[in-house]
Amino acid sequence: MSGYDLLARSLAACGREGLTGALRVSGVPGGTFHLRHGLVVAVETPGAPGPEALLLRSGRVTGEQWAALVREAGGARWPVTGLIAHGYTGAAQLRVVCAMALQDAVFAVIAGRIDGCESGPAGLEPPAPVPVGESSVRLLEEAGRKLAALATLPYPVHPDRERPLPVAGYEGPLTELRRDVLAHADGRRTARDLAFRTGRGVYTVTVELARMLAEGLLTCPPTPAPIPVRTPPEGVRHRTPPPPAPPPPEPPGPADLPRRRPGGFFRLRNGTTR
Repeated sequence: MSGYDLLARSLAACGREGLTGALRVSGVPGGTFHLRHGLVVAVETPGAPGPEALLLRSGRVTGEQWAALVREAGGARWPVTGLIAHGYTGAAQLRVVCAMALQDAVFAVIAGRIDGCESGPAGLEPPAPVPVGESSVRLLEEAGRKLAALATLPYPVHPDRERPLPVAGYEGPLTELRRDVLAHADGRRTARDLAFRTGRGVYTVTVELARMLAEGLLTCPPTPAPIPVRTPPEGVRHRTPPPPAPPPPEPPGPADLPRRRPGGFFRLRNGTTR
């Protein structure tokens, strides 16, 4: 059974049971699906930026303002009331951001490797849950279509594979996303890394990388060949290490020393007396 099928069957079982809890997906990047009455309300994964990163990137709220909201909410992971009350975002905009982050996280999970799934209690309150849960079937189908669309591009890219470099000399017009990608692509960052760096969805950045590679704005440096390991020619005899040195002689014990009685003589080993 493929990892995708395993996840689909596990989520379907959670839906039939009406689970309110979490489905933890092991693998790379892996993640946690938060469910309410069998519907997916949030997905956390190290493979995609969460709604907080998307909000901060939008410029609607700064990092300092976000920290103040968290303190005001008593350490809540998602200070939704404060965001709306202070006018940083509207309720409709917030729903859109949460839905985008949810769908992007599902894509990141199925684009990676899935080793296992385990359901359990909810644990921590999920960050940025959508008000109305999403069907796992619809979420997985949408993520699958995105993977299939990537494979049809002239230069298919995987979120955790290619590490592109900018090509020098291009002076044409650029969108804001392309300027950000060119500013941060350094031959070490993948599409996932660039998504976190720019505060955008990993799918959006992956598609843009594929287009920029096909258009010649980016290039992927060749992978360096592994360093060969030299083996000794056949017939060469290895030098045998010398045997260890013998241990030093032990000092004489008390029994080997001559004893002298008070006021008397003692005999030396050579037969003389003192």
